[in-house]
Amino acid sequence: MAPEIPRPLEHPIETNGSAPKKPLRTRPLTSVQERRLTTYLDEKILELTRGYKKHHNRRPQLKLHAYLSAARHLLSFILQIPPVDPSTSLRTTYMLRITGDVLAAVCRYPLTAPPTAPEDHTEDAMDTSPDWTASNANRPAATEADLRSTLTELIDLLDDLDQAWFAVLQRQIWDPDEGAGVYLVLDATIACKSTPVTQTDIARLRSIIVGSEEVLDVWLEEERVSMSRNVSGRRCGNAFDRWGLLGDFDELFHRALDFLDRG
Repeated sequence: MAPEIPRPLEHPIETNGSAPKKPLRTRPLTSVQERRLTTYLDEKILELTRGYKKHHNRRPQLKLHAYLSAARHLLSFILQIPPVDPSTSLRTTYMLRITGDVLAAVCRYPLTAPPTAPEDHTEDAMDTSPDWTASNANRPAATEADLRSTLTELIDLLDDLDQAWFAVLQRQIWDPDEGAGVYLVLDATIACKSTPVTQTDIARLRSIIVGSEEVLDVWLEEERVSMSRNVSGRRCGNAFDRWGLLGDFDELFHRALDFLDRG
């Protein structure tokens, strides 16, 4: 069961017109809350990683859309961590972890589902069966609608990560109702502060983003070729062009990178 994190409270303040419309205030996590939180997130990230590794070993524990759904759930939970010390660095740490894991994992999944092992195969047999270790040519056929839906879901998750980082870099608190970061108002009744993201973590983030760009490009090209063989009913090697989604990949993490470049 997920631990409870105090929900941000609305806190009206006087502004000079330049402040956000809806600033939020929050309090730091207690040591007990933080311990429960790290235990929960470590377990869930480990589950997600195990599911990915089992898939990569030709055991379809998670298809791409299931992986994306699980990763989005973890992201939404990480964003609930208040950017108030000592939890500020905790949020950054888990954001770096989920960003790196997602960008490394998604390119190992086919857009279409991997083949399903025969029911009478044991786990060991799956690892040695020629049918089970077959290449992409043995993927089950999928429709264009299936592929477009999965690809759109991937773009949406990566865009969510970009928006999340844009908020984290500005030490904003995440408003789940707005789906965006809003400026934090520290509670004046207690001694607390919000420490900026360190230069070391900024360098790590930039490295993760830049390093993933080429990998994503290669993966997309491989999927373009694979789709021409595996989509039922028609050849659609140029489907990405028809869908107009490649431009969305060109814009990935533009908010976070623009913010870093300005800094």
